[in-house]
Amino acid sequence: MTKLVRAVASIAVLVLARATLAVSPETIPAVVELETPLSASQPLQGFLREPDGAGPSPAVVLLHSCAGNWRELDERWARRIASWGYVTLTVDSFGPRGLRNTCTSNGPVDLAFDAYRALDFLARKPFVDPARVAVLGFSQGGWLTLTSVEHGVVEKVARHKFRAAVAFYPPCKGFKDDMTVPTLILVGELDDWTPAAECRSMAEGRDDYGISRTKGDGAPISLIVYPGAYHAFDIPSLGNGVQYLGHHLQFDQAAADQSVDDLRKFLYATIGRKE
Repeated sequence: MTKLVRAVASIAVLVLARATLAVSPETIPAVVELETPLSASQPLQGFLREPDGAGPSPAVVLLHSCAGNWRELDERWARRIASWGYVTLTVDSFGPRGLRNTCTSNGPVDLAFDAYRALDFLARKPFVDPARVAVLGFSQGGWLTLTSVEHGVVEKVARHKFRAAVAFYPPCKGFKDDMTVPTLILVGELDDWTPAAECRSMAEGRDDYGISRTKGDGAPISLIVYPGAYHAFDIPSLGNGVQYLGHHLQFDQAAADQSVDDLRKFLYATIGRKE
């Protein structure tokens, strides 16, 4: 074989390898319809990722913030979580409803049921273990996460149940220490949009006015506050900080790195291990 032929062959192998990586389930999520038009007036869609290895596997439902950006959320978090061995489903709650942003409004009331609509979809898949599914939300998605697993009508009427919940910088005001599953809350110390103090009150069993109430009726709540971090500390594109609707948003490398470790440990402890 001449040097030229060998060079061409080497290039062909590299191109083929890159093409193979490009279509890997770990790098390219599948766009899926969670429902049919016959079963829902506004069928949800999302990005589904399947990890390598034999199933059925534990799974994580991801809920985006009031700014939407579900595709970016899938790339930022679902890709990483899938590499840990979990099925991931990043839900698009806005597209089917014709929404782009709900940061200046409360959003439709039926958003509260999207997590369970995603869970119902996953429960029908043979590669998912429906008894080991967690819900993970960010900001408004974190609020929806807490709503989904709080003792109340949303959780009560759900056919399938989540096993664990994680909320990144959620608005904690108004919630009680009354969760149905182990819950992890991650928030920045300097967050001026969803203050850490409100999440601390919630986790410690105090209401919004600082009055003590019976603590421990619900499942355990773990609160981690990252020193010096602001709202949306895990989003690299925010760089050294931006002002948005009167709030400071800023990426924090140390907090982001630590949150990866904290999330991975929590998922493994709650849904990653078979009983």
